[in-house]
Amino acid sequence: MGLGDRIHNAAEKLHGKGKKAAGGASGNQRMRAEGKGQEFRADLKQAGEKIRQAFRRH
Repeated sequence: MGLGDRIHNAAEKLHGKGKKAAGGASGNQRMRAEGKGQEFRADLKQAGEKIRQAFRRH
């Protein structure tokens, strides 16, 4: 996992959190759901990179 990937995933997760908060504050359920989805995708990418890195070490 390169530093660029980590930064990209963290930025995507942060963007998702912001979108989820904005959707919750405005009552826009679609925006809130999109934010949750973005957070989830970023977490999955991060986990996939960690698994890939673990197999590269061995």
